Amino acid sequence: MAAQTVPTKGNLMNTKKSLALAKNGYELLDRKRNILIREMMTLIEHANAIQAQIDGAYADAYKALQTANITNGFCEEISNAVPVEDGLKLDFRSVMGVEIPILTMDESEHHNYLHYGMRTTNFAIDEVFIHFTKVKEMTVELAEIENSVYRLADAIKKTQKRANALKNIMIPRFEETVKFITDALDEKDREDFSRMKVIKRQKLRENGKA
Repeated sequence: MAAQTVPTKGNLMNTKKSLALAKNGYELLDRKRNILIREMMTLIEHANAIQAQIDGAYADAYKALQTANITNGFCEEISNAVPVEDGLKLDFRSVMGVEIPILTMDESEHHNYLHYGMRTTNFAIDEVFIHFTKVKEMTVELAEIENSVYRLADAIKKTQKRANALKNIMIPRFEETVKFITDALDEKDREDFSRMKVIKRQKLRENGKA
């Protein structure tokens, strides 16, 4: 880049401006990367905690299901009475320009009341319903966190790539160009100064002869 740049004061000013913008851009990208990393690490810790809880919740749910199957017979027909979950709502929040999903479940009465007959079932079925509802809620929360971590990791990778391009390519290139133009202008000033001294010396000689 330096070899293709004409060493003028105008180009020197423009290159210095570009260098300042590149350095400022790198600082902003580095700050963004650090914020995204902190956000991702917080979510990963939360995800690990939820995963440990959800493993226990699944174990409790299947244990309750076994008890229900023993005391009520196989519960497949009863389970068909429970409607498919269709109350999930998706929204987003922004973290440094990265859209992070927010999943919420419909908590209306329609989604919380028991959909099977209580006369033909016992408390074991209620226990199953309660445990699997808890599993469902935790699974939704875990899905939200894992998707958020994926999006943040992708944004961090892209931000790091742009920051590296500025730090390792653009900034050194602009610095090299500034040095090239500065050295060339300094050399030109020295040549002009030497030329002026020669001209002055010649004029003094001519005046002396006259």
